[in-house]
Amino acid sequence: MNDHLSLEISQLRARYQSGELTPSMLVDILDRRIGFEDSGNIWIHRLSRDEMFAYARQLEGKSPADLPLYGIPFAIKDNIDLAGIPTTAACPEYAYTPEKSATVVQKLIDAGAIPVGKTNLDQFATGLVGTRSPYGACHNSFNPDYISGGSSAGSAVSVALGLASFSLGTDTAGSGRIPAAFNNLVGHKPSVGLVSAHGVVPACRTLDCVSIFALTAVDAASVLKVAQGYDEEDAYSRAKPLTEEPALKAGFTFGIPRQNQLAFFESKETPGLFNAAIKQLEAAGGKPVEIDFSLFLETARLLYEGPWVAERYAAIKDFFEANPDAIFPVTKKIIGGASRFSAADVYSALYRLKDMQRKVQHVWTDLDFIVTPTAGTIYTIAELEAEPVVCNSNLGYYTNFMNLLDLAAIAVPTGFQSNGLPFGITLCAPAFSDERLLALAARLDQQTPRTLGATKLKMSTA
Repeated sequence: MNDHLSLEISQLRARYQSGELTPSMLVDILDRRIGFEDSGNIWIHRLSRDEMFAYARQLEGKSPADLPLYGIPFAIKDNIDLAGIPTTAACPEYAYTPEKSATVVQKLIDAGAIPVGKTNLDQFATGLVGTRSPYGACHNSFNPDYISGGSSAGSAVSVALGLASFSLGTDTAGSGRIPAAFNNLVGHKPSVGLVSAHGVVPACRTLDCVSIFALTAVDAASVLKVAQGYDEEDAYSRAKPLTEEPALKAGFTFGIPRQNQLAFFESKETPGLFNAAIKQLEAAGGKPVEIDFSLFLETARLLYEGPWVAERYAAIKDFFEANPDAIFPVTKKIIGGASRFSAADVYSALYRLKDMQRKVQHVWTDLDFIVTPTAGTIYTIAELEAEPVVCNSNLGYYTNFMNLLDLAAIAVPTGFQSNGLPFGITLCAPAFSDERLLALAARLDQQTPRTLGATKLKMSTA
């Protein structure tokens, strides 16, 4: 069972309900699977067998039918608190040990989920690459010469390698979608404020989202159902509107950027893979419409070229000033650049953003979704290290605007390059359209069943 046990949530629940598997048995299996050699630099703190058993024992005497995530193992990005385990944000000198878990983590544990470890990330969640960590560059689950994507690097790779059923990441500029695309996973970036960020080390607090990596869209929906909810302790938490979200229609219209606005950064295969993904959406009932993508691209540039980088500085200002040598060099350069912006610059950028938000509203009049590549290309670790800023910027081409424009988004696997590396698309729509996005992603999953992450196990089609 160890080598062939699928961690897909429906498969684990079926085994629990039949009595074939218990949470303690699963902990034993995962303890052997994860091991203590971490050549891919996935973990910052891997929970011990005894630490995992403590959570499994809490489920003894309880029924799988009563807990939606009964015995489901999950990993946690190490900028999100788990009680009694250090939170480092990939900076050892910054580490603290929280007494309480983050709101979202506690919700998942209360629903029966079992944490297995804290995962590696681009330090202070600054980057889309997975290499900016003193704990080592996280390696892609398909080919260790390639980047995992970031900043939620280890969160994605742990799920892709079958070490967790799902994981939590964070997503400010694409950190919950880029790693999903590079590791053949679903990556759901909820509407801003839908999932509490209380107990999360902030990057840009006004934009941060706790994101979900899962093997399938159905699994992501199961996790989101538990994870979401208004939290009085998070000032940026938002309650879902009382009006019910419209259901996914049999036929839908989706926007795609004009051909001259698509960017694949010299990749030879990803343009064809994106066209093939559009065909998959058409087969699922969609009608493509070309749109002017320039407003989205202009908004994206505000995030790193504008004063939002100062928000990253504000999040760790005291630590940054007191411990400059503790900051990873590229991260230090990026966050240190905040000093060039004035308060007037911030207000000017906020006014500009408000203008952009108003201008893009008309795009949604005739569209249900917008579809883009999640990333135009992928880089080797060596290529990334040679051009760290340029490569990171290229990876954010399709992701940086999402939270600024208050969109929900989901990254979905749709194919593979000839070198075996995965490719995927991102579906986005206005805030609180999460259920429709997950439903469309599930429709794509069922239409073209695929392997689960990098495991070679087939997803269930029931």
